[in-house]
Amino acid sequence: MRYQPVDKSLFIQNRLRLAELLKPQSLVILNANDFMPTNADGTMGFRQNSDLFYLTGIDQEETILLISPNHPDEKFREVLFLRETNELIAVWEGEKLTKEQAREATGIKTVYWTHQFERVFRDIVFVAETVYLNTNEHTRNDSPVQTREVRFVSDFKEKYPLHNLARLAPLMHQLRAIKQPAEIEQLQKACDITKIGFERVLKFVKPGVEEFEIEAELLHEFVRNRSRGFAYQPIIASGANACVLHYIQNNKPCKDGDVILLDVAAEYANYGADLSRSIPANGRFTNRQRKVYDAVLRVFKAAKSMLITGNIWDEYHTEVGKIMESELIGLGLLDKHAIDKQDPEWPAYKKYFPHGTSHFLGLDVHDVGNKYRRFEPGMIFTCEPGIYIREEGLGIRLENNILITENGNMDLMGHIPIEADEIEELMNS
Repeated sequence: MRYQPVDKSLFIQNRLRLAELLKPQSLVILNANDFMPTNADGTMGFRQNSDLFYLTGIDQEETILLISPNHPDEKFREVLFLRETNELIAVWEGEKLTKEQAREATGIKTVYWTHQFERVFRDIVFVAETVYLNTNEHTRNDSPVQTREVRFVSDFKEKYPLHNLARLAPLMHQLRAIKQPAEIEQLQKACDITKIGFERVLKFVKPGVEEFEIEAELLHEFVRNRSRGFAYQPIIASGANACVLHYIQNNKPCKDGDVILLDVAAEYANYGADLSRSIPANGRFTNRQRKVYDAVLRVFKAAKSMLITGNIWDEYHTEVGKIMESELIGLGLLDKHAIDKQDPEWPAYKKYFPHGTSHFLGLDVHDVGNKYRRFEPGMIFTCEPGIYIREEGLGIRLENNILITENGNMDLMGHIPIEADEIEELMNS
C-alpha cells in the first residue's frame, strides 16, 4: 500500500459498533474480493472488499474475518484468516502480512492462515444461532460476475442448511453511512490530493491538448502523493463529449472554444473523493458559457445549503429540481408551456439535468446508505448539479464533497477553485 497506515482504533471501534447490532449468539462472515482475471495469466488490480476493509483495515487478498461476540471461547470472538506466504510467493509477489503484522494493524488477537479455515470454522459455526452472510446489496449493482462472497453463500447453504441466515449488508449500510473522524481524515486527504491534480491541470490545459494528456497530468499528481490513482474511471470530456454523462474514451483533442468537463478524483486509503469541474480550453468562457456556468453554480450553492441534518433524500432532490427549473427558464431552455405539459414522473428540467444531485460517498464512490434515512451528522454526500445542452455542444457540471455536521455542513473541497473568475485567473496566470 502507498498510503500511511490507518490507526487500528478505527477498525476496533467499527467491529464493536457492528457487534451491538447483532442478534444473540451470532456469527458474521466476510471474505476478501477476488483478483479478477483478464486473459492468459493476467489479472486486474486488486481492490479489497469495502466491508472487510472497514472492519479490519486489511488490504490483502484471500482474507476472511469471523466475528462471534458471544462465543464461549474468547479467542474465537474475533478471528482473522490470512493467506500464508512462502519463498515462492515472496520472490514473485513480494511480502505478505505476517500474523503479528495483522494483529498490529487490526487489533485482532486470533490470526490463522486461510488454509486452516475449515478446521477452525467448525469450532465456531456450530455455536452460532444466527449467521450473517455478506452480499453486495446496492441499488446500482447489476454485475453478472460471481464474487467470492456469492460463492461462499452458496457453499455455506449446502454445508450448513439448518442455520438461521441473516443479511449483513443492511447493518453495514447503517454503520458506514456515518463516517468516523478517522474516515473523514482519509477522505479529506483524497480531496487534498485531488486539489493538487486539478490545479496542475489548470496550468496545463490549452487548445489542442488531448483529453488523455489531461488524464495523464492528473494521474501524475495523484500517484506521487500516495494515491493508488483515480477513485473511479476518469471523465475528461471536451465540447459535445461533456453531454455524455459517463464519457470515458478521453481520446479527443480539446478545441479552442470548448468547455472541458472533468469528473476526476483521487483515492486514498481506499476512500474515494469525487470532483467535477468545467473549464474553458482557451482559459476564457464565452458569454453563453459563463451564463450556463453561473446557473449551475447557483444551483450547486443552493443544493449544498440543503445538505443538513434532518433533510431527506426525495424532498431534497425535489427542491433542487425546482431551482434547476427556474435556472433553465432563465437560460431560455424551458418555458411555461413546457412546464405546464411536463410529466410529473419525468419533469421538463430532466431534459437538461437528467441525473441526481447527490449520492453517498466513502469507501465506495457511490457508497452504501439508505435514501429513506434522514440526513445525520457524519454523512458525506456529493453535490453535483449539471446542465447539458446537446444542441449547443455544451455540458457543465460542478461537484464537491459535503460533510453533514450538527451545525450545518462542511465542504471538504471548499479549498478547490470553483468560481468562474478564479478558474480563469488561474488558467491565465
